[in-house]
Amino acid sequence: MAALELGRRRRLSEAEQRAVVSSSKDVYHLMKPLLEDLELEQFWVLYLNNANKVLAKLNLSKGGITATLVDVRLLLKRASALNSTGLILCHNHPCGTLRATDADCKLTEKVKVFAKLMDIQLLDHIIVTDQSYFSFADTGRI
Repeated sequence: MAALELGRRRRLSEAEQRAVVSSSKDVYHLMKPLLEDLELEQFWVLYLNNANKVLAKLNLSKGGITATLVDVRLLLKRASALNSTGLILCHNHPCGTLRATDADCKLTEKVKVFAKLMDIQLLDHIIVTDQSYFSFADTGRI
């Protein structure tokens, strides 16, 4: 167990050194150490500046086995405080499925609409599993 935790921390440290994201794969490598091997869903937000440098990572919510609650007002409040120009949503599916749910799609659209009102761009929404990831941007859903 200790060796696994040390490996997870090493991967997280390496990912944080690459704090500029240019692709969904970069986001996956940054977030996988935080989201792998979890039994419950967690929802994170990456706040980026205009150069796609990560200003902050926020664990917005921890939920149940199949869902977690996201308050868009809190998400955008933090974006405003950080002077963020871009957002990347990220959550895990503990069951391992890479299919976006209806709730995932509705939340993505809601964040996109309200962020746009604040001149903040929603760049992607990534679903992370232990084996791979799904990107809304890569599949043309954003």
